[in-house]
Amino acid sequence: MEQTKKRSLLSSMMLVLTALIWGIAFVAQSEGMNYVGGFTFNASRFLIGGVVLIPCIFLLRRGNQGQGEKMPPKEKKRRRRTGIVGGLCCGTVLCLSSSLQQFGIAYTTVGKAGFITALYIILVPILGLFMRKKVGLNVWVSVAIAAAGMYLLCIKEGFSIGKGDFLVFLCSIGFSLHILVIDYFSPKADGVLISCVQFFTAGLCSALLTLVFEKPAWEALAAAWLPILYAGVMSCGVAYTLQVVAQKDVTPTIASLLMSLESVFSVLAGWVLLGQSLSLKELTGCLLVFIGILLAQIPVEKLHRKKST
Repeated sequence: MEQTKKRSLLSSMMLVLTALIWGIAFVAQSEGMNYVGGFTFNASRFLIGGVVLIPCIFLLRRGNQGQGEKMPPKEKKRRRRTGIVGGLCCGTVLCLSSSLQQFGIAYTTVGKAGFITALYIILVPILGLFMRKKVGLNVWVSVAIAAAGMYLLCIKEGFSIGKGDFLVFLCSIGFSLHILVIDYFSPKADGVLISCVQFFTAGLCSALLTLVFEKPAWEALAAAWLPILYAGVMSCGVAYTLQVVAQKDVTPTIASLLMSLESVFSVLAGWVLLGQSLSLKELTGCLLVFIGILLAQIPVEKLHRKKST
């Protein structure tokens, strides 16, 4: 029981770190888009993320062998096959979601896009119901509080549904499905393998779209090397892998709430790195998101059991 609690706490901390890396990546994405197109940027960072993870797979495999962990050959083969299939599924959804977000932002404001994308914290538990996943009342309340916080944090003008808003809404559905797909495959296969395959899948799909819709130049890629490198190594190679590994011990709804902190960290990153100030409204939004996340961590069912006994 104690081991389960420790794993859950460690996984939650990993997801918060994931959100921090993604929050800072917004700065890198903004800078990178000054030089290259959306498909080009995504293809570059996803392929870099996949390359970074190749040595990790072999290192983890050697580590497991050194610890004397033995698995039947048939089970190894099954887990490897599941990991490849899971990576292909995750990569396809990731490419679609990232593309919708990138082009949706071109037709709407960053504030609206941030809030609409964050709707995945509401969509995940709703979609999870179709997979027969139970959600406690405290989680639903925390989702509402976090959504209110995201509104205060991101929305800066009157809300209306336009072309860009609709594309970003589709993106939020995509990211919700991405979380649920990872939740399905991560307990059945090696998380690093899934992550590596998903990046090569998303990268190759984005590369094909780049060749069709964009004209990338080596000079532009060279000028954007730093933001692409951060997005590839940290945002993809590190953060997405942390997500895949951590979701083994955290429910999809809790995971979505923790990862929604990326919007909070993006505002903080803009403040620290770009000198942008935080208004009282934005600070209130940050506070509400943190309250929602803390509330979601309370084991309400266990407390009821203790009272009943």
